[in-house]
Amino acid sequence: MDLSLTREQRAVRDAFAALFVKQATPERVRRAEATGFDGLLWRHYAEIGALGIGVPSDCGGGGGGLLELALVAEEAGRRLAPIPVAETAAAARALGRLREKELLGPVLSGSVIVSLATQPGQVTQQCLVDGAIADAVLALDGDSLVYISRPEGFSKTGHRNLGGLSLSRWGDPGATTILAQGSEARAIFDTAIDEVRVLRASALVGLASEAVGIGSRYAIVREAFGQPIGMYQAVAHPFADAVAGLDGAQLLVRKACWAMDSAKEDVGALAAMAFVFAAETAYHATTHSLHVHGGYGFMEEYDIQLYYRRAKAWAAAFADPLRELLTVADRRFGPVTTGGW
Repeated sequence: MDLSLTREQRAVRDAFAALFVKQATPERVRRAEATGFDGLLWRHYAEIGALGIGVPSDCGGGGGGLLELALVAEEAGRRLAPIPVAETAAAARALGRLREKELLGPVLSGSVIVSLATQPGQVTQQCLVDGAIADAVLALDGDSLVYISRPEGFSKTGHRNLGGLSLSRWGDPGATTILAQGSEARAIFDTAIDEVRVLRASALVGLASEAVGIGSRYAIVREAFGQPIGMYQAVAHPFADAVAGLDGAQLLVRKACWAMDSAKEDVGALAAMAFVFAAETAYHATTHSLHVHGGYGFMEEYDIQLYYRRAKAWAAAFADPLRELLTVADRRFGPVTTGGW
């Protein structure tokens, strides 16, 4: 197992880092908070080929693996890019596995945004992470994997939230196409959900890494009692803990990517572990960075509050990290049975 990046993977990372530095500035992130979506950034994201990175080459994609997508997600998280990354990537890969080339065409061009309903069951009974902007969603309804178009007349107005997310509920679903049934449908859906876990974890690693950078830079210039506050152990040591934690979270993400790309047996547990650990680490890292700013940390003029709010929201929008610990336990030790110990 070699988790180091190849030259090609570093090139992918650097290309998207440059894109997001230029196109996902704090000003653009603030302007997109009402909808959670920047259409101009999405167009550039599609033009650079991001939407096809993880899709098989015979379906028009780049034929990359989950690790390449995780690198993109990490850079998107670092700049709080207001575009859908995790669910759309997992949905596109699911369509690729099914060789749904007709559906994939507009998805890869960016003209159709397809997301993933992250909970099994009817779409109308759950809040969709990208529901306010998605043109279609993949969902597991009963024993069928279905492609559901946005209802006609649906207004792209999301639920107001503190995380700058495009949350929304759909009313009556639009046109529905059954893509797979039975065990095949469940397997494809479960794989897509595990990929979302890993990609959200990677985005949280990027988010928290930048938050630590913002906090530590502030601690260098902010003085108290005649010296920078970063000189005090109570400020410096939690930053060191955060950096160590983020290294571990990134390692877990990359190991989960390697396991999924290599079709290892323990991929489900690793994906859930990566999500839980990244969510917890990101929360503690952004919380300390916010506290270092004092009262300024809660002012909208300071960028750190953008990271603090999203550290919690990005994780919670997918799942409660504490409940995800049950997923880890189920994958490692088998489902919990009723009765005594």
